[in-house]
Amino acid sequence: MTSVLYDAPGPRAKRRNVILSVVFVAVLALVLWWVYKTMDDKGQLEWSLWKPFTQSEAWTTYLLPGLADTLKAAALAMVIALPLGAVLGIARMSDHRWVRGPAAVVVEFFRAIPVLLLMLFANEFFARSTDVTSADRPLYAVVTGLVLYNASVLAEVVRAGILSLPKGQSEAAQAIGLRKSQVMGSILLPQAVTVMLPAIVSQLVVIVKDTALGGVMLGFTELLNSRGTLAANYANVVQSFIVVAIIYIVLNFLLTSFASWLEGRLRRSKRSTGAVLGVDDVDELNAGEVGGTFATGAEK
Repeated sequence: MTSVLYDAPGPRAKRRNVILSVVFVAVLALVLWWVYKTMDDKGQLEWSLWKPFTQSEAWTTYLLPGLADTLKAAALAMVIALPLGAVLGIARMSDHRWVRGPAAVVVEFFRAIPVLLLMLFANEFFARSTDVTSADRPLYAVVTGLVLYNASVLAEVVRAGILSLPKGQSEAAQAIGLRKSQVMGSILLPQAVTVMLPAIVSQLVVIVKDTALGGVMLGFTELLNSRGTLAANYANVVQSFIVVAIIYIVLNFLLTSFASWLEGRLRRSKRSTGAVLGVDDVDELNAGEVGGTFATGAEK
């Protein structure tokens, strides 16, 4: 049995796939057993090291406030970076060189600089040139660095999504008299959103994870930074890393699951009925439109 994209595996290929699957599962089981054995030998599985996570103090004092700061910085960066990236991406496609040129320079410049360096520059800028307090400065610096970098990346995502659409749609819209701004806002962008959504979600996940850079270098009290304080108090470094990693996994899984649901909903809303009209159906529609026009004229 064959498909358009591949040939169905034969008996030998099926046996080979089964053998490879069994070998992979066996190797994975050995690695997990080695990790478990090593941690057990080092005393890292003792209940006294895991017990703090069953108490409310570890969560209300350290983890939940850190998670709240992580979500706050990520949400602010997302809200600012998404529209800014859309504007820069559309500007890079402008017919005017004085718009297209500066937008390209901004995108390429900030996309080439590491996000941590942008955070450090922003922190120094707020410290030397503004009245932002030292308590709020890490949050401002983290959000600024995330916005500048991710808006530049999202600009390329938007541009690629729009350029992936068939060129005939723009030409057809212009043929009926729509301006370029109307074509972009009413035809191209709504269709490109579905195409761009997986890449946009991937970048949003990066934003959530990159908030940890501010905790490492700027003292921003996000989740990973709060973990360090918790581990210092309870002497459970490995355990705190594992718990925080699980929190990040759950958080990003919820984000990607919501994006998958939204993408499916958008695709279903744009799906046509698939009905094909015949010549008689078209004649009936035309006759109805003509009759409706005459009736409207007679009423007037």
